Amino acid sequence: MTPTDFFTSLWDHYTAVTPQAHRIQQLFKHHGEDVLNDHVAFRTFNHSPISLEKLEPQLEAIGYKAYGAFRFESKHLKARCYKHQTEIDAPKIFLSELLVEELPAHCQEIIGKLVAQIPDDAVQTPAIFWAGQLWQSPTQEEYLVLAEYSEYAAWLSTMGLQANHFTVSINHLKTLPTIEDVNSLLLNEGYALNQVGGLIKGTPELFLEQSSTMADKIDYTFSDGKKKTIPSCFYEFARRHVMPDGQLFDSFIEGNADKIFDSTNAK
Repeated sequence: MTPTDFFTSLWDHYTAVTPQAHRIQQLFKHHGEDVLNDHVAFRTFNHSPISLEKLEPQLEAIGYKAYGAFRFESKHLKARCYKHQTEIDAPKIFLSELLVEELPAHCQEIIGKLVAQIPDDAVQTPAIFWAGQLWQSPTQEEYLVLAEYSEYAAWLSTMGLQANHFTVSINHLKTLPTIEDVNSLLLNEGYALNQVGGLIKGTPELFLEQSSTMADKIDYTFSDGKKKTIPSCFYEFARRHVMPDGQLFDSFIEGNADKIFDSTNAK
């Protein structure tokens, strides 16, 4: 599978539950922009058949290599980022996993029931990255319990393994050259943006500025038959800056990412 095929399939599955992303992309194109993707992100469970270490070889199979590691203490996560070894314009990939053992015992029990349903050989091809739920849906009570301690866990329990967000590269926009321009356009069009830590996460001095929409909503039926409107996925926007050595910053900042995770919060 080529990176182009990978991201085309990923985008199709992503926009099926994130229609705002397609509308925003069309909005940018209406302003004469060619939209390039800066990076895409995924969430998963550690100590499972779809753990970070099990998924990483599938990224390597399409030419990606890890180049950074991160830890989010308050959210009980670790993450790695990846870039393509030969295709410079290929989107970067951010893969995080929940450290389940750091959650309360009753949350571990709920997640354990989900993980136990994943086939040991679930990871066979890069298509695993849009497999979605690999387990029976949790009950609404289980979902709410998880959400109390980890919005990440609650989201993952219902949405499964798929692109959590795509990211517009502001560096490649011509008529919207700053993150303020992008945010103003989106707010004027009525989109809800993530306000945690302010509209803009990061600064030019940190060489990375990011903002994001709040996740779209979907109607979801739990395994006990109860229905609830829950967050699906969101769209992000990133502006990278040149470092003192003349190179464009190409990694991620934990403080920024920590707040971007909140784009899928139900509250």
